[in-house]
Amino acid sequence: MKIGLTGSIACGKSTVSGYLRELGYFVADADAISRSLTAPGGQALPLLRKAFGDGIFDGDVLSRQRLGRLVFGDAEKRGRLNAILHPLIIRTVHDELAAHDAPDTLVFGDVPLLYECGMAHMFDRIFVVSASRETQIARLLMRDGLSREDAQRRIDAQMPLERKRALADAVIDSDGSIEDTRAQVRALIDSITPRRKA
Repeated sequence: MKIGLTGSIACGKSTVSGYLRELGYFVADADAISRSLTAPGGQALPLLRKAFGDGIFDGDVLSRQRLGRLVFGDAEKRGRLNAILHPLIIRTVHDELAAHDAPDTLVFGDVPLLYECGMAHMFDRIFVVSASRETQIARLLMRDGLSREDAQRRIDAQMPLERKRALADAVIDSDGSIEDTRAQVRALIDSITPRRKA
């Protein structure tokens, strides 16, 4: 069974996916796939060079900072970037899940933009990791050193968490302790199959 794991920024999704790995489950990580596609020798690099030119590169190495500056605040360029990366990420997530899926097995896809990229059909069930807006802001202030205004802008730039919660098959609330979050994960897994991997 394929389970999609998603959420919004600073909602605790990485904590949940890390715990799933501790429990022995395979997790296809869309962010890690994206990084590998844009790492030296990555599949996306020739496409990015063609789309945005040599200015976003230091030799053969992509400057993520320069690329970020180029697409930040420019919807057309950001759309061009997404049109390059998203199909490659979707295909790789699909292939990784297919390679690890088997009867009586749970596999997970950790995909921040699961709904935005139209990937819901790839999964049998979808779990959304959720937190209150104030918790998101507090985590962004501590984790990324952002100002409150910048934190709010990043949250508001994403699909509303309320909509993701409404679309999901289950919601994991990460406002409490890490152990509380882990207990919710275990309960969800137990509700799907009594044969949880050790």
